[in-house]
Amino acid sequence: MDLKELKLKVALIAVSVMLLAACTNNEKNAELKNIPFGNKQNEPKITDVAEDDKDKETESKDESADTDENKTEEAESDDETEEEVNDRMPNEENVYDQSSILAIVNRGETLDPTYVPRDLVTIEVPYVNDIPMVNQLRKEASDALTKLFDDASKNGYTLYAVSGYRSYDYQAELYDNYVLSHGEEVARMFSAPAGASEHQTGLAMDVSSEEVVYQLVDTFGNTDDGVWVNDNAHRFGFIIRYPYGKDHITGYMYEPWHLRYVGTDLSYELYESGLTYEEYLWEQGIDVKN
Repeated sequence: MDLKELKLKVALIAVSVMLLAACTNNEKNAELKNIPFGNKQNEPKITDVAEDDKDKETESKDESADTDENKTEEAESDDETEEEVNDRMPNEENVYDQSSILAIVNRGETLDPTYVPRDLVTIEVPYVNDIPMVNQLRKEASDALTKLFDDASKNGYTLYAVSGYRSYDYQAELYDNYVLSHGEEVARMFSAPAGASEHQTGLAMDVSSEEVVYQLVDTFGNTDDGVWVNDNAHRFGFIIRYPYGKDHITGYMYEPWHLRYVGTDLSYELYESGLTYEEYLWEQGIDVKN
């Protein structure tokens, strides 16, 4: 590693503790801070969404009893909604539709400044942020995130949501602040300009864990929680949008914390192929910019 790369690495580590920090000095609008969680006031906000273990056991038994019936219903549903199934895989129309769960968003394919998802809901998983806006996702993505977190918990892993939906204006302030503080070359490695952020779609959520003090750092990918997320997120329709070694394709450094919802049809395809979303679309003959 040469001196320039070393300096960049140090800078990225330093700013990782403030990724989602306030764009202004107003503490009311501050994002997650690198602070000790040693007292109740500063502990992560944990939503009361977990079901009673007894209820879960009952629900599990009921689901097991209905397995054959559910399979039959799913088969019938698949026959009836073949067109809808096809729409869950990328095509020229839905890839460029900013309201689609398959919309491609990067520096080359941007969102309209006025775009706001119509079906945003408050997430129902443990979170660490006091900003109501970033504790939202689109309904389908939020439901999938709840299932992902529940499954992680059942397997002994504890995840926390850090930042979901961000408006165009909020992202603009965030990015401009990073540029002023660290210069555009460094800022571009870990933050997106307004319109180029997947967070504006309401389909992206940054996650973390206690082991990395609820921060957004690449070492999260080496924790037990991070490894589980990498290996299982696709089962719930999420992908690690900015995987290791693909920064020359995605334009962003490795972000094991950044989950993007695309639905299970595509998430399995991407997970098994090892391709980024851009690479996958190029292989499908869809000429998206990056």
